[in-house]
Amino acid sequence: MGHDNIQDIYKLSPIQQGLLYHNLYAPESAVYFEQFSWSAPGSLNIEAFERAWQHVVNRHPILRTSFFWEDLDEPLQLVHRRATLPIEHHDWSGCPPEELPQRLAEFLRADRQRGFELTEAPLMRLSITHLPDEQYQITWSYHHLLLDGWSVALTLEEVFASYEALRQGQTPRLPNRRPYRDYIQWLGRQDLFAAEDFWRETLRGFVAPTRLRIERESAAGEDYAVQVLYLSQAATTALQALARQHRVTLNILVQGAWALLLSRYSGDSDIVYGVTVAGRPTELTGFEGMIGVFINTLPVRVQLRPDQRLLDWLQDLNAQQVELRQYEYSPLGQIQGWSDVPRGTPLFESIVVFENYPVETFGRQGNAQVFQRTNYPLTIVAEPSAELRLRIGYEPQRYDHAAIERLLEQLRIMLEGMAEQLDRPLRDVDFLAEAERHTLLVEWNATAADYPQDACLHTLIEQQAQRTPDAVAVVFEAQQLTYAQLNARANQLAHHLRSLGVAPEQRVAVCLPRSADLLVGLLAILKAGGAYLPLDPAYPKSRLDFMLSDAAPVVVLTEARVADRLPATTAQVLVLDRAWPTIAACATSNPDAARA
Repeated sequence: MGHDNIQDIYKLSPIQQGLLYHNLYAPESAVYFEQFSWSAPGSLNIEAFERAWQHVVNRHPILRTSFFWEDLDEPLQLVHRRATLPIEHHDWSGCPPEELPQRLAEFLRADRQRGFELTEAPLMRLSITHLPDEQYQITWSYHHLLLDGWSVALTLEEVFASYEALRQGQTPRLPNRRPYRDYIQWLGRQDLFAAEDFWRETLRGFVAPTRLRIERESAAGEDYAVQVLYLSQAATTALQALARQHRVTLNILVQGAWALLLSRYSGDSDIVYGVTVAGRPTELTGFEGMIGVFINTLPVRVQLRPDQRLLDWLQDLNAQQVELRQYEYSPLGQIQGWSDVPRGTPLFESIVVFENYPVETFGRQGNAQVFQRTNYPLTIVAEPSAELRLRIGYEPQRYDHAAIERLLEQLRIMLEGMAEQLDRPLRDVDFLAEAERHTLLVEWNATAADYPQDACLHTLIEQQAQRTPDAVAVVFEAQQLTYAQLNARANQLAHHLRSLGVAPEQRVAVCLPRSADLLVGLLAILKAGGAYLPLDPAYPKSRLDFMLSDAAPVVVLTEARVADRLPATTAQVLVLDRAWPTIAACATSNPDAARA
């Protein structure tokens, strides 16, 4: 790139810095690669259409921007004086109609895999594909570093307006818009000291991200998936009326439903999730017409009191976010540093995106397909229209498809039933489908059985091992243990624990991921006479350190892949997968009952 083609150079916005970081961290993942594809009629004037796109690129500096970071103290964005939009043409006019959906899916996937070279402008391209029956498929791909949803809608409006003018031989007449540079300058004038005080106080005492606790170990297969659900028009209208009546927004109702679900799934009453805010400063004249990326992702901390009325809680959530808007400009990376969550651990693992930009432009395009991917494991997107559209993007390596399908359905139930539950305390707000409620309350709760008054869990396992030694007791992934095997392994570990000094009234900490060994360990501690203290391996090191210091266990049970993350402790650390040859030499007989 010659110096004569450089028009301007300036810093990145905080959201651009985050997008660039995640793109460089996982360049093969298509994270923040955006793709919009739709069908167009055969009457499309290709020449006028291409000229319209280039005309819009010429108008806006952000669309002619590239990014540089190597050998720099901080990354910079460079505006080019000239940038030619790459336009590709494909001819599928002879493709059998029944093969088109699969061919399009493969084309879109391959387009995403190509990505963008971030140092070359423009970070967008256009594909025009000739289909059978004189139809066209238009695919516009761009990087999120350039545009947010609101700006995408404005860009498309300009393209279509320019196309209509050029098609009729006229000069496009488009509104003047402030350049993105003005927003960068505005950011530089904001008070980060006030923002720091706000975020430190807001997040004080919160030390670990809120997890759904339905996560699973990484599994092979696709790296990203999306599930979609629509609320009915009647339910959507009722929600909109509910929001107006109680002076909250539809966005708050969606966030409230997600916060309640996140709390129920995690078991925590103090939770944090992320929320995407528009980020357009009202004091910047012409803010609503600027083109660039203005959105920001910020943490929302929600504390739930079981006895608080749902309506009161929603109104508190609304007031909380009104206050948050004063600090929408805050860089998420710095907020992380101002919190008590350790560096390297994310503040949150799920975000809620409420699309509040003009959607009419998208709605005019036939068979539109949109691809968007964030760097978060779970992204909930609400798109308001006559029928509220709920979309969850997620990583299948972490979340099972059926679990996300159930989660999405529960979100729908929560929203549709919100009007009838406004006066209920939070503890009684319902989100179960009728079939789920029947399973939980009738089928799974049909557990009445005689239970010996003097029996303990481990002695019941011992008795079952005598009755049905070859019956399967434990299944974890590809591993199975019969009752005889489970009891024998627990006995061997119990004898070993006693040799390490475990006795009644003494604690054994268990820091193990979900596995068959976790169950063996818990039974062994009971057989040895001790009490177990569960430690989640995902906890921050500072939290594990506090729990170990406070409980003072005699032994810590763990495994090799977790042991290195444990803080220093005076307890004996028993790494099961390393120590098992020694443990296996112990007796398999049931230990004598422990006595204090």
